Amino acid sequence: MFKQESQHTEWKETWRDDYLRWVCGFANAQGGRLLLGVNDKGQVVGLPDATKLLEDLPNKVRDLLGIVVDVNLHTEGDSHYIEVVVQSYPNPISYRGHYYMRSGSTLQELKGAALDRFLLGRHGRTWDGVPLPQFSLADVSAPAMARFRQLAQRSGRLDAETLAYT
Repeated sequence: MFKQESQHTEWKETWRDDYLRWVCGFANAQGGRLLLGVNDKGQVVGLPDATKLLEDLPNKVRDLLGIVVDVNLHTEGDSHYIEVVVQSYPNPISYRGHYYMRSGSTLQELKGAALDRFLLGRHGRTWDGVPLPQFSLADVSAPAMARFRQLAQRSGRLDAETLAYT
């Protein structure tokens, strides 16, 4: 019997391909493990097709997510269960064009601003480092630039040489 689900552990009684979303979520977070053949109370109930899944799961994950996971067969009494161990990946992982992340003991689909922050962060960028097509410094108003220079000088974030550049 297992203690409880957490941000790093999820239990499922059977396998459905939809659970690849959880694998994706673990890969985009701090990693984790998916235990198949374990009920919501943390009790091993067994997995009748464990041997077949042991062969199929690594291929499905590789083909649909582009990552490699450890798939381990375990036995408790007469029951078999599978542990899918997912490492955290530095690059964004998607499942069928959607991005998921494990947060607490929930699976969150990333959308909108959260997805933008996630994707930029995984590439080591922030919103202000993304070029905009057909935009130049000439499009910025002179009063806005003067105010920016004033605030930057006051905060000490930019040196005098950079602030003098036009």
